[in-house]
Amino acid sequence: MTLQELENQILALLPTEKAAIIQSLTQTINIGAEGITTTPGICGGKAYIAGTSIATWLLVEARRLGITEVQILQDYPHIGAADLVNAWIHGDAYPEEIEAAIRANEVA
Repeated sequence: MTLQELENQILALLPTEKAAIIQSLTQTINIGAEGITTTPGICGGKAYIAGTSIATWLLVEARRLGITEVQILQDYPHIGAADLVNAWIHGDAYPEEIEAAIRANEVA
């Protein structure tokens, strides 16, 4: 099966099936970064880039606001491109968690 054939099959799935695939891939992927973690007392208990205190929701929101990956990496020089990829994957796998964190931050 080619990558294009696989992509077409995935796109034909129901949203819940796509989410299950994303969650499975998120749990197995490691793109050379330490990954995403959650620790009580760090980032309000929300998911963050391991080894930092940068919440994934913050990066996802920055991206939505039009801040480029290059600018994010300049603003946070202690993270790398792989960390951003992991944040995007996490955001795609857990959209409700990300939305709740963004809303909570807006209220704060």
